[in-house]
Amino acid sequence: MKRLFILNSLLLASIAGFGQKHVGPDLVKPATYWIKSKNFYLLTLLEQDKTTGAVLKTDPELSDLSRQKLNDLKESVTTCKDAACFPTALQFTSAQIGLVSNRLKTLCTPGSPLSQLVNKTLIPSGKYSLYKALAPADLLVKAWEQDASAINYTIEVYAKGKKPNYPQIDSIAYNVKAKNYSILMYDCSVTLLGDLTDKGLFFEPALQAALTYLDINERKDPANYEPMADKINKAAFDNIKFIKWAKYPYTNILVPGAGPDNLTSSLSGEGMLRCRLAARQFRLGIAPLIMVSGGNVHPYKTKYNEAEQMKIYLVQELNIPESAIITEPHARHTTTNMRNCARLIYEYGIPANKPGLVITDKSQTDFITTMDGRCVKELGYVPYKLARRISDTGLEYYPLPEAKQIDPDEPLDPQ
Repeated sequence: MKRLFILNSLLLASIAGFGQKHVGPDLVKPATYWIKSKNFYLLTLLEQDKTTGAVLKTDPELSDLSRQKLNDLKESVTTCKDAACFPTALQFTSAQIGLVSNRLKTLCTPGSPLSQLVNKTLIPSGKYSLYKALAPADLLVKAWEQDASAINYTIEVYAKGKKPNYPQIDSIAYNVKAKNYSILMYDCSVTLLGDLTDKGLFFEPALQAALTYLDINERKDPANYEPMADKINKAAFDNIKFIKWAKYPYTNILVPGAGPDNLTSSLSGEGMLRCRLAARQFRLGIAPLIMVSGGNVHPYKTKYNEAEQMKIYLVQELNIPESAIITEPHARHTTTNMRNCARLIYEYGIPANKPGLVITDKSQTDFITTMDGRCVKELGYVPYKLARRISDTGLEYYPLPEAKQIDPDEPLDPQ
């Protein structure tokens, strides 16, 4: 497969379009880049595109909002008396979100810089595919509202202590009721005040706050192993262009992870057994690739990554070549095991019109066959299409392009 190289401009290249781009060592981005662009893709584009940025900075209403957000931050440093006050000052109000929506729709006229950004980058990216039926200006508004909501949610969870969707694995690292927590929140606001300038875009105080709160919680999960095609998946990525797909009934064998229940075990017994099931099918020649999927999930704040440990087990214990293993190290649930692997199929140029095969234990296979409703509830769509169940432990599936859609209330694995 022809390699895709990152261009100098994020507008044209930042994990845009169809996902991760293959990059050289000199173009490797810091963790903040991956966290920001995966969670807040539109806002990352607006930061990087100077022409569009200039339009937003000179708009009177958006300029006023920019000043207001900075003033809110400055005032909070001197007036806040409790921990929750500091992050609240940085969040967007519903009125502010509505103001921006109106301005973006007004500014996104045919041929305008915003319109070009939407048509040439935002829509092709698939990151906001839930709104693909809308007119470009309306899609832009929905993308903005999604990113603003994602910022507010991240601040709510990782500064104010709101319970996330999965509290046992994703909760804040601090006791927000402790006396010294207000000192930490004050210090965050003071630090942000020093980092920000009055020449920034209207959303940057809130955006930088969300990234700062993730940072102090040691939640850099979206950046782990990136860029994957140059790191953990390099051998498999380089091998894909040589695969003769017609030789195989399936493009890949997808193995969902299973975390251990303690902080000392690197891989659970279930994970080992799933790997053995997959290795057996691989040796039968049914697919040229094994895709292992799972992040740093169980138990809370574990240092072990499910997918990485499954890859190690497959290579070292089961003698599967590294060039046959694609690692998906970010998924936190069964729904996102399926979604994230579907994304990698598109990103790595694996045929999407040919089925893959999920191989796991019977109980999880049973669950996946009835998981559509949970996907709709948690993701807003189903990222795959199921086909035949060939055994107790094997289930055919096809990826769907909806899998590229960002999940705004999962900041540790948004896309």
